[in-house]
Amino acid sequence: MTKKIHAGILFGGKSAEHEVSVRSARNIYQAVDKNKYQVTMIGISKSGRWTLDRKIEAGVPFDFVAEPEQPEEILALVTGGGENQLINLKGEKPVPQLDIVFPILHGPFGEDGTVQGALKLAGIPFVGPDVLGSAVGMDKDVMKRLLRDANLPNANFLVLYKYPGEEENPGYHEIVAKLGLPVFVKPANLGSSVGISKVENEGEFEAAIEEAFLYDHKLIVESAIIGREIECAVLGNECPRASIPGEVINTKDFYSYDAKYVNDQDSIIKIPAELSPEAVAKVQKAAIQTYQALCCQGLARVDVFLTPEEEVIINEINTLPGFTSISMYPKLWEISGISYTDLIDRLLTLGMEKFQQDAALKTSK
Repeated sequence: MTKKIHAGILFGGKSAEHEVSVRSARNIYQAVDKNKYQVTMIGISKSGRWTLDRKIEAGVPFDFVAEPEQPEEILALVTGGGENQLINLKGEKPVPQLDIVFPILHGPFGEDGTVQGALKLAGIPFVGPDVLGSAVGMDKDVMKRLLRDANLPNANFLVLYKYPGEEENPGYHEIVAKLGLPVFVKPANLGSSVGISKVENEGEFEAAIEEAFLYDHKLIVESAIIGREIECAVLGNECPRASIPGEVINTKDFYSYDAKYVNDQDSIIKIPAELSPEAVAKVQKAAIQTYQALCCQGLARVDVFLTPEEEVIINEINTLPGFTSISMYPKLWEISGISYTDLIDRLLTLGMEKFQQDAALKTSK
């Protein structure tokens, strides 16, 4: 009998997107091929504590508590590789060696390179982009500057800092003079549309700034783009491929957190998007170029605007997109011919391949 691959699903985290991560983890656990993979669920509380979740292995419905009152099994990550990657600080049962981890974490402390760096230090293969790709994909300011240098068009923007130092932030009238109206105010390091506001006047601007600064010390203010919102999934390491694109049609001002995860009546998802073959090719090419320009591996979802003239303008990249029941990334691959279970298998395989390639590099002369 072939030995199963031991996969850890790492979820939760210290982020405003904690609940989205829990939903994604539930779906991945249900979809993963249990004949090929032994699965261990590792939850991260909102305070950052790593705990084992063995309830699901015992058949108990998955319901991770954000901050368990009395966690029985607290984990510590061990650097340096080897068999003891995770130590169980309170429980008696050891943690078997992991062959691969799927860090289905969204936002800071999970999608921004922090967990990726910790897993690299522990010698554990993982799904998704490495430290650099994760970090630049998370920071919208850095991401947009790299895209600009790669000649990939994206919306004009300005950066505001909570602690600006000697040079003050531009004010409302200066911003409007440079970017026009409406504008979007976004925390630089967050996803799932958390903290984002559409601004059409000075009163809305002040409220938007106050709201966004609750989530980050750095904001971007971005000019609005007139165009259709198109999303494209990318999969692969050295030779990535792009999915058939899908479209988000908003019934509200923009694709908000509620529209993504709470009230699906606020938006209409069309998969595949109704595009000409030429437009599909343009979106797919732009998605792959964005993926490579931002040093990604494994997976990402690239969101673009398609103008009435069919010009593709990059909105952003999501290096660990949601895997909830209504998330675009798995749905795009399903319509492109890859089932949910096969998609999870490919992602885990890509992560192990990337680790093996890195391990083959020399570390001394």
